[in-house]
Amino acid sequence: MKIQDIKSPADIKGLGIDELTALCGDLRKVFLQKVSTHGGHVGPNLGLVEATVALHYVFDTPKDKIVFDVSHQTYIHKMLTGRVDAFLNPEKYDDVTGYTNPGESEYDLFTIGHTSTAVSLAGGIAKGRDLLGEQYNVVALVGDGSLSGGEAFEGLDEGATLNSNFIVIVNDNEMSIAENHGGLYGNLGALRASDGKASDNYFTALGYDYLYVGAGNDIAELIKAFESVKDSQKPVVVHIHTDKGHGYAPAEQHKEQFHFSAPFDLATGEVKGGDYEDYTDIFAEEMLRQIKADPKVCVLTAGTPGAIGFSPERRKEAGRQFIDVGIAEQEAVAMASGIAKAGARPCFGVVSSFIQRAYDQLSQDVAINAQSVVLNIFYGSVMGMTDVTHLGWFDIALISNIPGWVYLAPATVEEYLAMQRWAMAQTEHSVAIRMPGGPVLHSSEPVQTDYSDLNKFKLVRRGRGVALIGAGSMLSVAEKAADILTEKGVNVTVINPRYLSGLDRDMLEELRQDHQQVITLEDGVLDGGFGEKVARYYGPSDMKVRCLGVEKKFLDRYSPSQLLEASGLTPNAVAALIK
Repeated sequence: MKIQDIKSPADIKGLGIDELTALCGDLRKVFLQKVSTHGGHVGPNLGLVEATVALHYVFDTPKDKIVFDVSHQTYIHKMLTGRVDAFLNPEKYDDVTGYTNPGESEYDLFTIGHTSTAVSLAGGIAKGRDLLGEQYNVVALVGDGSLSGGEAFEGLDEGATLNSNFIVIVNDNEMSIAENHGGLYGNLGALRASDGKASDNYFTALGYDYLYVGAGNDIAELIKAFESVKDSQKPVVVHIHTDKGHGYAPAEQHKEQFHFSAPFDLATGEVKGGDYEDYTDIFAEEMLRQIKADPKVCVLTAGTPGAIGFSPERRKEAGRQFIDVGIAEQEAVAMASGIAKAGARPCFGVVSSFIQRAYDQLSQDVAINAQSVVLNIFYGSVMGMTDVTHLGWFDIALISNIPGWVYLAPATVEEYLAMQRWAMAQTEHSVAIRMPGGPVLHSSEPVQTDYSDLNKFKLVRRGRGVALIGAGSMLSVAEKAADILTEKGVNVTVINPRYLSGLDRDMLEELRQDHQQVITLEDGVLDGGFGEKVARYYGPSDMKVRCLGVEKKFLDRYSPSQLLEASGLTPNAVAALIK
């Protein structure tokens, strides 16, 4: 069957096993051609080709409901559900997202990009179906790595009580993004080794019926298993053992590297593009230095070591002072609080959009208990990841408004290193550091080494009339705007606030003497952001304040440069505003 002829899953239902096997091969080729050119999640999709075909072959979607956890393994699902042209035609590669999206298709139930959610979402659908007295299958497909997240356990725990059709497919490829971490994985290993017959069984202990498929990339075995649980009237787990990266040798050999990849050479697997300086490497090298110098220092990640620069080699070098808690940001924050309480020095490196999952721990477990935990927030910027589920501009409003947290915004490498070294050495404050977005910038200017005197802004250049306060990576925008204005004979003040969680009231008061307007710049959401703190301070006075930042809304696959332009966060836009 030709892939371009597939308009819906109904088109594959009459195929025999040999035809389905051939179809899987063709789907894999088309997929690899796209991601090698465009980039995307490679290994997760390759490992689920056969399972995805089998799901749509057996179940009657969209009547039957399938919820994909994280959903970065749904490229084959999209090809089978009317969107194949976005994989065959390079001009249409960006017509579909890398995740499920109900705006694209009725076969996509949720917009999902964070892990451990599918079981809870699917359990909710099953409960709603039962309340309405309807009949259809509900399937949650969740990876073994996702099981380390607390929500996955909560969903499994509740789902076991449904007493109706609820099918959980556990895709066990022995991997998270990197290797799995946690006690649960010993039991999954025992189940694999015993062909599902181990006496200890995590899933049956919760109350599920259980079926194991050792050949998780065998289309015939998968169809047989799925047919046996279709229309089941009790909760059941189908545990399938798959191979992440299956069918493409470089992805099979380098599973962590090919979880997600930029465009690569299809023949060799070599990623295209040259080396460039990156804050993930800067962070990892600095923390390795601190780890070697002090046995009390440790680094934590919640299942994303690559996102903070800790390659397998660096993890090995760090030894027991590198801690991966699995996909569990709440655990990482709470554990860091306990580590600090014991007298050691924890630093949790985390992606901006993922720290949202641990708000309560930031407040309750750290701030209220005044523990000197250190966070490094990555991709907290307009110039970070651009998928709607990974937006990095809400962290300032989230972290800076929790009492007790000191949120720092370095503008250069040198300033970042100074802040990080101070944060790790001190034991008085809970400190978060927002890694700058955009190109890595260096400065030969001397930097402060002690930030204990909180909320002291830095005067970068002194002018009059208008003051530009540029936070973090927006400081360079403010400085460039000032340069443009200087050429026109207008000298403005430029300030590096450094602290996002408080105000330098002395400096703000001083500005009243010969300034009529203050403009704040931040690459974060305006509502609840840094600029609003400044505006609120000047509210009762005649000082005019203009806050530049990002509007509160969800965007998907936006252009960072276009969003900065639309938000007035470019040197020319700022200069024109003042002129």
